[in-house]
Amino acid sequence: MGHDLTRSLAGLGEIVSVGRDRIDLADPDSIRVNVRDIRPSLIVNAGAYTAVDKAEHEQALAMAVNGKAPGVLAEEGKRLGAPLIHYSTDYVFDGRSRAPYTEDDATHPLNVYGRSKLEGEKAIQAIDFPHLILRTSWVYAPRGANFMLTILRLAKERRELKVVNDQWGAPTSSAFLATNTAMILRKLGFGGENFAESISRVRGIYHLTADGRTTWFGFASAILAKVSQAGKVDERLFIESPAVVKPIPSEEYPLPTPRPKNSLMANEKVRHEFCLSAQHWESVLTDCLAGS
Repeated sequence: MGHDLTRSLAGLGEIVSVGRDRIDLADPDSIRVNVRDIRPSLIVNAGAYTAVDKAEHEQALAMAVNGKAPGVLAEEGKRLGAPLIHYSTDYVFDGRSRAPYTEDDATHPLNVYGRSKLEGEKAIQAIDFPHLILRTSWVYAPRGANFMLTILRLAKERRELKVVNDQWGAPTSSAFLATNTAMILRKLGFGGENFAESISRVRGIYHLTADGRTTWFGFASAILAKVSQAGKVDERLFIESPAVVKPIPSEEYPLPTPRPKNSLMANEKVRHEFCLSAQHWESVLTDCLAGS
């Protein structure tokens, strides 16, 4: 996410990308020292603790990074007059709804990761200053650790992949999120005299995902189908005799931590407020693979 944001936001001004080698999100003092040293005009927080299962055993660390650090960033942002953009997750919901979640729906996280991200949202909202909280889901990219890269790796190692087919969501690439973040900032007049006033007027929570719906099985199948096509022209994506993908229920792939069955989120609010165009998740996947 940080990689794609650095690229997408480059045309808006000077970018200072701060990684774990410089800032420790589990340490409030580290956050404060770095923010005060950089003195940004805008803070975009792409950092998070995302190891869902591991968070159950590292609750203090997950809560420090996801729950407390956003509040510290908000405090420092208010001190400097620098608005904050923060990314949250579908895991703040329990997934029991049959309809896509709206920003006004009640939250009820199923696990430590979801609770920690919800605490981060609340910490930001408790600070009276301009901010946007963008909830998203099923994030992937051609780098890092994510579902798409796991499927591509396993498809080279196994003849058959068993993938859950009863959890629904909208796969969303980090590039899609970064591009739309840049578009939102342009709509709000970032860099202009009225930017803080503009973002203050629309501050709050927005859902931002790709359009459409699928399951993890559908996503895995689409990944391998598109790679099979793209591999003909891009040897980096070539997989000789890719694995067959078999759909299974969640009960056949038990995980130590429960996940929402429904991760779909309604995007009408963000599209209406910032005039963003819808893009289907399969189109987003095609763009991601083309840029890999």
